[in-house]
Amino acid sequence: MLQKIRIHLADDHQILIDGIRTLLHTVPNFEVVGFSLNGGNIFNEVTLNKADILVLDINMPEKDGIEVIKEFAKKGFPCKIIVLSSYDDLRIIKEVMKLGSSGYLTKKCAGENIVEAIQAVSRGEEYFCKSVREKIFSTVTKDNIKLLKNESAVNSILTDRELEIITLISLEYSGKEISDQLFISMNTVETHRKNIMKKLDAKNSISLVKYAIKHKLIKS
Repeated sequence: MLQKIRIHLADDHQILIDGIRTLLHTVPNFEVVGFSLNGGNIFNEVTLNKADILVLDINMPEKDGIEVIKEFAKKGFPCKIIVLSSYDDLRIIKEVMKLGSSGYLTKKCAGENIVEAIQAVSRGEEYFCKSVREKIFSTVTKDNIKLLKNESAVNSILTDRELEIITLISLEYSGKEISDQLFISMNTVETHRKNIMKKLDAKNSISLVKYAIKHKLIKS
């Protein structure tokens, strides 16, 4: 028997909550345990219903989504957060990434992605819909990469070569393209990639981008 994934929905539009709840009820191991129409009591409600995942809108009355995420981070309740928003503003996306949200979907893509997002996040992965990934990667160009090779906090974790590779991964270079760019073999690229993922406890390339943003290896 599949373990139930307990989900709390937070949005200021009842019709959207009803639509998402109807969709999620079609998945056997999903259980919608509560919903909120404003941000003021989300933390208390999620604490009471012991939700595993919070699907959260940014634009909420009383307390906006950013404030809610900060509250969860400060109080340490172990609930994973997926932001579901009308906004695809890069500043907001980066902010929620830095605060520790596990995913970000735009409402336009919610219908086709939200089930997959919840499943991925419940496995400990991170999930960002295609338009959000494109928004992130569109600002990461060769001209605005900043490799902080003299930054002790970074150097203590990654080598110079690994910094180069994490940057190229963030640029969506393929293994072959990284091999050609750095004049190293494909096997060496794969070895470096595995080492980086292990050192950073990263699940996918988005995790590497989050690390790069946090440590100012890339900037917009």
